Amino acid sequence: MNKFLSLPAVIAAISGITMAIQGTLNSQLYQKTSILAATLVVHIIGTVIALIAVMVARVPLLEYNWLSIPWYLYLGGVLSVVIVGLVALSIPKIGVCNATTAIIIGQVGAALIIDHLGLFGAERLAWNPWQLLGLLFFAAGAKLLFS
Repeated sequence: MNKFLSLPAVIAAISGITMAIQGTLNSQLYQKTSILAATLVVHIIGTVIALIAVMVARVPLLEYNWLSIPWYLYLGGVLSVVIVGLVALSIPKIGVCNATTAIIIGQVGAALIIDHLGLFGAERLAWNPWQLLGLLFFAAGAKLLFS
């Protein structure tokens, strides 16, 4: 099956759609409050929703050995705060389309490096020339959007 048309790819695309909407909403909240207040409120709401989901799904949180997990795996929480803040700051300055395009270019570039090197416990998937060419074309297309 073509990976591009697979269910995981569709799910990822839906995630991208929600990210664009989230960034727009967060930037509007930031403009009506402050960047730190907006980031805090967004994460409090997210924490409450995640807690409800964990309780409904009856996830056994106390059964995990949290202290045995490598420390760097918890950096997702720190990065989430950075992401929400930076997206909210960038959208009012360059627009949703330009900010989202820059975000995606950064994500794809970082993802290629993470895959190629197998960073953070990810399976090592060596890049190929087509992927690098695709990233270059993607970046060139992004430049056109910024015009």
